Amino acid sequence: MERKMTENILTLVKLGGSLITDKSKSFTERTDVIKRLAKEIHAAREKTGMRLIVGHGGGSYPHRPAKKYRTAEGMINEDSATGIAEVQDAAARLNRIIVRAMIDAGEDAVSIQPSASCIAEKGKIKEWYTAPIEMLLEKGMLPVVYGDVGLDTKQGCCILSTEELFDHLTMKLQAARVIMVGKVEGVMTGDPAKDPKAEMVQEITPQNFEDVKKHLQGSDAVDVTGGMVHKVEQALKLAEAGAEVHIISGMAPGRLEKALLGKEVTGTVVRT
Repeated sequence: MERKMTENILTLVKLGGSLITDKSKSFTERTDVIKRLAKEIHAAREKTGMRLIVGHGGGSYPHRPAKKYRTAEGMINEDSATGIAEVQDAAARLNRIIVRAMIDAGEDAVSIQPSASCIAEKGKIKEWYTAPIEMLLEKGMLPVVYGDVGLDTKQGCCILSTEELFDHLTMKLQAARVIMVGKVEGVMTGDPAKDPKAEMVQEITPQNFEDVKKHLQGSDAVDVTGGMVHKVEQALKLAEAGAEVHIISGMAPGRLEKALLGKEVTGTVVRT
């Protein structure tokens, strides 16, 4: 069922790292895809005036230094501080590309740096000063957050995935919808590039997740945030926090815009 979007509804959109970058090649963004998605976001915002926060994964930018320095494990050796600096720099470099594309598309987009505003504990956000995000939303602007390195009170550092950021924002700011945009149509029972029998899972709930989990495949490239299983687990948390979660493909032109406008699109719905 289609639903009418209003400016009072807060929506979170995640642009997946594998969608906006080529994860098989270091520091390689997909410029055409990024520009198209930015235009779709702007088109939907112009039609509705909806409050929106965009988040994005790191893809081929921070994942490789994060793996090299084992940043997700914390400050484990003398090279860990260098790892924090390298991961933060790589993540921020991609974020500037995304923000620039949003501005070029007509949005008043502003970068929000998690590593400078979040404190984590064992990989989970403990504190986040979100007043700047709330003020930007009040002014009709577009905050852009991103997967980043985090400072951690227990292990020194950690990786803050976009899903972790969205989990915190959904609860604190009472987001009504979360749209997770990736390369594939939705959550699949296998890798469609390798398994012609792979089918899309139409709906995921806490009741069927264990069965779905058996079919989920690992990422086809470097991913230090846990791959699809982690993303679906986080999506269930978002649903439990009260959001309507959709997992869709960003490769199909116009699909993100339609989803933002509340129209029915191909994808997976995650709900409780």
